[in-house]
Amino acid sequence: MPVLIPETRNSHQQRRATRRQGQGETGGVTGDMETFPLGRHRVRRIGFGAMQLPGPGVLGPPRDRDEALKVVRRAVELGVDHIDTAQFYGPNVANELLAEALYPYPAELVLVSKVGAARDGHGGWISAQRPAQLRAGVLENLATLRADQLAAVNLRRLDAGHRDPGVSFDEQLDAMISIRDEGLIGGIGLSNVTLEEFEHAVGRTEVVCVQNSFNLLDRAAQPVLSACRQRGIAFVPYFPIGSAFGGQSALLGHPAVAQTAGRLAATPVQVALAWLLALAPNILLIPGTSSLAHLEENLAAGSVTLDAKALAALDAATG
Repeated sequence: MPVLIPETRNSHQQRRATRRQGQGETGGVTGDMETFPLGRHRVRRIGFGAMQLPGPGVLGPPRDRDEALKVVRRAVELGVDHIDTAQFYGPNVANELLAEALYPYPAELVLVSKVGAARDGHGGWISAQRPAQLRAGVLENLATLRADQLAAVNLRRLDAGHRDPGVSFDEQLDAMISIRDEGLIGGIGLSNVTLEEFEHAVGRTEVVCVQNSFNLLDRAAQPVLSACRQRGIAFVPYFPIGSAFGGQSALLGHPAVAQTAGRLAATPVQVALAWLLALAPNILLIPGTSSLAHLEENLAAGSVTLDAKALAALDAATG
C-alpha cells in the first residue's frame, strides 16, 4: 500500500479548484475527477451508498421499485465506480436491486459490503459478530449480489455496550483474514472502530478501508481519519450529512452550512459533502438516496469549490 504524504488543506483545496472543468453538465463525475485507492482498485471520490434503496427503516421493498432501479443505473451512467451495500439492508433488498439493475457488472465497478449485523423477524438489528456468522454474511452477500468476489467487506464492530462478549476482536480478524485468503473478498475493511482497534488491526493484516460515522458536526473519528491518511488507507464516512434516521438532519440547517450554500449557489447537502472532500484526500463518499434528483445533487458536490471564507466558517462549526 503506498504511503500518503500529508498535505495542507490549502494545497489540497487548490488542487480541487482545478477540477471543475472535468465535471459534466449534469453534475456527474468524469474521468478527470480525483480518485483514491481502495485496496487493489482506484475509485472516484464520490460513490453511492445503497442503504436508502429499501423501504423505511432500511426494511422491506422500496417505495418505488422502478425509481430505485433507475437511480442505481443512473449512478453508474454518471461515472460512479464504487457502490457500498450490505445484505442486511432490507434484508437482501439493496443487494437484489443492485444485481437487477447492473448485473453483469461493469468491469470497473467496485462493490463493497459489510458483515457483523443481521435483522430479526421483526426487522430489528441484531448482532452477527461470531466467525461463522461473519463467513455466512459474506456468502449471503455474494449470493444476493450474484458475485464471485467482493472488492472489500467491512467488519462492522458494534458499539461497546452491544458487543458479543463471546467473541474477541482477534477472532473476528482471524475470520476476515481467512475469508480474504480464500478469495471470497479482495480486501478487509473495518467499520465503527476506535483508534486502538484500528492500530491493532493494521498491525495484524492489511486494511483497505475504514467506515466510521463522520461529518461536519460529528468529528469524533478524526484521530482514525488522520491515522488512515497517514497510512494511505481510504476513509469512508457514513452519515456524511448527519444521521439517516429521525427526519431532517440538524447539520443541513446549521447557519454556517446554510449561509455558505446561499453564497456559493449550492445546496446544503453539496456544501456538507464538499467540506468532506476538501478535508482530506483519502476520504471517499458514499451518499445514498432513492431519488434521481438527489442522486444528481449529491454527485454535483464534486464541482463545488469551497473558498477560504467557506472553509473557515465550516471548520469552526459546532453542533
